Amino acid sequence: MAEAHQAVGFQFTVRPDGVDLKLSQDVIKNIYLSGVTAWKKKAIQFKNGVLAGVYPACPSSWLIVVIAMMSSLYIRVDPSLGMIDAIKDNLPLSRDCMSVQTRAVLSAILFATGLWLFLIYLLRYTLKALLSYHGWIFESHGRMSTSTKVWLVHGIFYCHCITYGVVCYQSLVKMFSGRRPLLFSFQASLPRLPVPRVDDTIRRYLESVHPLLDSDQYDQMEVLANDFKNSKAAQLQRFLILKSYWATNYVSDWWEEYIYLRGRSPIMVNSNFYIMDLLYVTPTHRQAARAGNVVHAMLQYRRKLERGEHAPMRALGTVPMCSTQMERMFNTTRIPGIETDIVQHLADRKHLVVYHKGRFFKVWLYTGGRHLLPSELETQFQRILNDNSEPQPGELKLAALTAGHRVPWARTRIKHFSHGVNKVSLDAIESAAFFLTLDDEPQGYDPAKTNSLDSYAKSLLHGKCYDRWFDKSFTLISYPNGKIGINAEHSWADAPIVGHMWEYILATDCFHLGYTEEGHCKGDENKGLPYPTRLQWQITKECQDAIGTSYLWAKQIADDVDFHGYLFTEFGKGLIKKCRTSPDAFIQLALQLAQFRDQGVFCLTYESSMTRMFRDGRTETVRSCTSEAVAFVRAMEDPSHVQGHNAQRLALFRNAADKHQNMYRLAMTGSGIDRHLFCLYIVSKYLGIDSQFLEKVLSEPWRLSTSQTPQQQLNLIDINKFPKYVGAGGGFGPVADDGYGVSYIIIGEDLITFHISSKFSSPDTDSYRFGQHIQRAMLDIKRLFMPENDKLEQHGEFVQLKNGKKHI
Repeated sequence: MAEAHQAVGFQFTVRPDGVDLKLSQDVIKNIYLSGVTAWKKKAIQFKNGVLAGVYPACPSSWLIVVIAMMSSLYIRVDPSLGMIDAIKDNLPLSRDCMSVQTRAVLSAILFATGLWLFLIYLLRYTLKALLSYHGWIFESHGRMSTSTKVWLVHGIFYCHCITYGVVCYQSLVKMFSGRRPLLFSFQASLPRLPVPRVDDTIRRYLESVHPLLDSDQYDQMEVLANDFKNSKAAQLQRFLILKSYWATNYVSDWWEEYIYLRGRSPIMVNSNFYIMDLLYVTPTHRQAARAGNVVHAMLQYRRKLERGEHAPMRALGTVPMCSTQMERMFNTTRIPGIETDIVQHLADRKHLVVYHKGRFFKVWLYTGGRHLLPSELETQFQRILNDNSEPQPGELKLAALTAGHRVPWARTRIKHFSHGVNKVSLDAIESAAFFLTLDDEPQGYDPAKTNSLDSYAKSLLHGKCYDRWFDKSFTLISYPNGKIGINAEHSWADAPIVGHMWEYILATDCFHLGYTEEGHCKGDENKGLPYPTRLQWQITKECQDAIGTSYLWAKQIADDVDFHGYLFTEFGKGLIKKCRTSPDAFIQLALQLAQFRDQGVFCLTYESSMTRMFRDGRTETVRSCTSEAVAFVRAMEDPSHVQGHNAQRLALFRNAADKHQNMYRLAMTGSGIDRHLFCLYIVSKYLGIDSQFLEKVLSEPWRLSTSQTPQQQLNLIDINKFPKYVGAGGGFGPVADDGYGVSYIIIGEDLITFHISSKFSSPDTDSYRFGQHIQRAMLDIKRLFMPENDKLEQHGEFVQLKNGKKHI
């Protein structure tokens, strides 16, 4: 075969007159190009490292300072106030080996360098001071508190024209941020996550559970909280404050270890999450071509990521956010352990592993020192699709090991995959850039099929339980109809990090790479590439039994997932903003109303908020079920509130929305409740201190877990010009056995997509029913802002939903 001949780099023959050596020119050329590419990459990484290291200054500014100091020598002006002469007199060099003029020049250069570094740190710490103040987040538009005015005037000499807090703050941040920052330019300027006061955390906690407990339960919880505050809290708090000064973030390492890596239950459904493809558009229906373009776009993204060339993510388009999580996006695998897993991140890897119909293939991503082109990747993937070989014994469901319980997987890995051919093949998977599944069943949103989004979500979330490698940082899933999606492991990063990459991929695929009229990748076909390599396995009967056991556990979990995807098209962000309220607060209150109508009771509600405005920040919890939200929901459900009382309901809604916004801002700025209590609990366990209060707090179930998928790079696709090129967002499995998981994405001005999950085994939940309750709640809240629609209620056009049935 041609590829076999190309794989031979050289041949030699021993003859009586010597050795006849034959070198392959193609291989020598590839070796040369690979070396050039490697050194070029190192040079770019070094350059970008220097640029990020001196940010917000630039290296050329050093030359300007040096020239200024050198000029001062000739005009006999000493801006150093004698420091240059002091350096000259104390140079550890012999006066005989250097002239007086040379010593003066060297002293001026050393002083200029020191001055330049001082100015860099001055700018950096000024920016850090700006980023450490978050009072502006709480300001109303057009108003500014006295503390914010004092901070701005005190911190900035010329800031005498203050109009709006947020606008002024953004201007100052831009001024001190420099030009064209790289991905990691702001890392040294990001503030540390502050440790809240114990009194504030306990007060906010009691406030959050007050609407969920009866008077006796609340009094008991109050006694436990006050006892903890007055006895054990101070000692635990001191250790947290010490850690906050020593570590870059006092939460993130413990959060990753104890919430994710020490969990021994399956990560499929319970931890991993998914992200969908474009909702309405499929650029090509050729599976290999779509996979080729997407993989090539991912390689481009990875190259920019490794070089630090992506623009840093910013809140409100101005405030920089931490980029640390992005470092482990590629070449990363969660390795199972007996007591705890570890996250293994490797340097640049030049291959990926592809799964198709029970077989594993290794595909090289580089040739001649460059990435494979989309057309070349399409050729490789088509070769795998055309391969009709059968799986080896035990190979078909091998990946089910990653879907089952962690301890059996860890033991099986040690016993059966730590030597021989199995180790080589497993190393290929775990060291791959990422994992690709060429699925054999079409998926995607189809308006003609009522449950198409449900099936698509379940396929991405768990598939067949053995056709995704759930331990990889992410698995790319390609379907035969051209649709794609992602299943992501959660420990290494949060959903917005993967979402940032996914937005880039979809935009690059559709608007930069494109396809031919026949649906193939653009570019010439290269048939000279070596074929993908089948991974080889020797799986014993004992190992096959372990695989089968993991598969049965995983299948039981997957079959229990009740999923409903719902497109809310009646209105969106545009109308909500016209109502002068936060879209997120609007949806969260609708979820509270839907939850009460569905269950008849209120429950502890989790909404994820980011804390990436701080160094190494991840997430915080917003407890959305507040007393204000409960008052609003009760007013909506109170039959005594008839026509004419919508003004009162609207007032309660605005009060609840303002409360939610304030809670969200507190969480973003490091004043949340749950991460602080979590860390206090971890410290108590290290010290062997028992706290009934902390035990009770950490054991409370989140029966409604919610999360918004943000759109972070609106400049990539103009959805006003291309309204069909909108993503469908993503989702996750239910957190509680008798609760709901709800993810939503606000797309453009007129679309909100909900991803709802629960468990069939719970008699109290029904994902479709909950979706209908969400729809009704959204419309009912909208009516509060439209008094003319009150007549509809009078005429009985009010649909009540119970147990999935409609009653007029």
